Amino acid sequence: MSVTIPTTPFNDQKPGTSGLRKKVPVFTQPHYAENFIQAIFDSIGDFKGKTLVIGGDGRYLNREVIQTTIKMAAANGFGKVMVGQGGILSTPAASNMIRKYQAFGGIILSASHNPGGPNEDFGIKYNTANGGPAPEKITDAIYERTKLIDRYRISEADDISLDAIGTSKVDDMEVEIFDPVADYAELMEQLFDFDAIRSHIAAGFKISFDAMSAVTGPYAKEILENRLGAPKGSVMNFEPLEDFGGHHPDPNLVHAKALYDAVMGEGGPDFGAASDGDGDRNMVVGHGVFITPSDSLAILAANAHLAPAYKGGLAGIARSMPTSQAADRVAEKLGIDCYETPTGWKFFGNLLDAGKATLCGEESFGTGSNHVREKDGLWAVLLWLNILAVRGESALEIVRKHWAEYGRNYYSRHDYEGIETEAANGLMDALRGKLETLPGTTFRDLTVAEADDFAYHDPVDGSISRKQGVRILFENGSRVVFRLSGTGTSGATLRVYLEHYEPDPTRHEEETQETLADLIAYAEHVAEIAKRTGRTAPTVIT
Repeated sequence: MSVTIPTTPFNDQKPGTSGLRKKVPVFTQPHYAENFIQAIFDSIGDFKGKTLVIGGDGRYLNREVIQTTIKMAAANGFGKVMVGQGGILSTPAASNMIRKYQAFGGIILSASHNPGGPNEDFGIKYNTANGGPAPEKITDAIYERTKLIDRYRISEADDISLDAIGTSKVDDMEVEIFDPVADYAELMEQLFDFDAIRSHIAAGFKISFDAMSAVTGPYAKEILENRLGAPKGSVMNFEPLEDFGGHHPDPNLVHAKALYDAVMGEGGPDFGAASDGDGDRNMVVGHGVFITPSDSLAILAANAHLAPAYKGGLAGIARSMPTSQAADRVAEKLGIDCYETPTGWKFFGNLLDAGKATLCGEESFGTGSNHVREKDGLWAVLLWLNILAVRGESALEIVRKHWAEYGRNYYSRHDYEGIETEAANGLMDALRGKLETLPGTTFRDLTVAEADDFAYHDPVDGSISRKQGVRILFENGSRVVFRLSGTGTSGATLRVYLEHYEPDPTRHEEETQETLADLIAYAEHVAEIAKRTGRTAPTVIT
């Protein structure tokens, strides 16, 4: 039996880049999660009798909010919900389930790469029938509804068991608990040459995968060890934990340093990889070389034809605006389009659905293809393994040959985390106020060619997304980009992206931060970062 509960709005439920993310104590306020879930249901159209996919990354509060979502789905008229066993479902696997079973949509409970625990982060996002994150027109509607909501509907049924595969009922709605790994693993076998990868591993190729005590663990264990024959222990930290075992499940050179050190060390694995909280990001490192996400996208695009799913070539490539222009050079050589979008995977959805792009990537360790409508960490690792197996070369050799052919885009991101929101907004406003006067100005050996506040004109639906980041482009092809992140839960994160293109192969082995020194100094000069934020150095450099 369902009931209607009176409620009042909260004033802080505006979705960010991918859903609503807040600290756990915020979500545990009475009615807080219920309000947002009901706002989703009130904003997405006629779903009566249809199917909703539900799952999460296993972080603290995951099970409780899944139970709430199931009961609210029943009370609001869904005909069926499909829930990952134990409440576990990686974000790319959720996208696959929505698409494969033609669900109306899905609710994914995650704060992605953010920490988990009683005082850490939690998140709720809605994915549409194409399997991708809700576009801005839907998230805007959800936000508007949160400001007016005065009631929510929920079943009074008891909690159900999330751990036993099978079907049951909540009121008149069917609940199916399914194996969260099986369908995803089957999809990966269709995309990649598992026989070639298996043979490469059997011949002595060593891999190490750090699941960071997050959701990708069961997927990597099944695929890498059970199906591809990697030795037991190749997948580390494979059990999803509510607090990620105290890890910060963000696969980068800071939080996955132990993996990096192991692969770089003498006698280390040939190839290492890590994924994040909800399984949509990846870090890849070969023995002797860290492969930046921007370079990874470009190299995967240049070699994708070596995997069965992409042997016919790519329709196009898409990258987020802050991502380096390395992929653009691959697209030019392949004779295909390269689309530059705002940050946020939702912007790739239209391009993928329209068949304009096949591979997509973001500098924030996210890569994916048209097999789902989310970035996919394990997919990227498997494509790398497929390429390594077919080419029979090391990752370092492949990277060096790529740079020799296309040139190297030296690239780095400097994050200033937890800045006072007012100070961060003031910095961006001041930058925007300077844009018209910057072209033609000089700093050391740099001359500004163009400066703008990036606006994206979607080539599929004609929509326009403005204020997506300040770009300063120099006559030598270098860039500095400034934007505020939408993935945090407290304060603001200023991201500064620095890029320098070097075509000369004799200069491809230089230290990145030294190569970018003039751009780093210019970023401080033009944005007055220290003066406006009090920060004299970035929190994280990647």
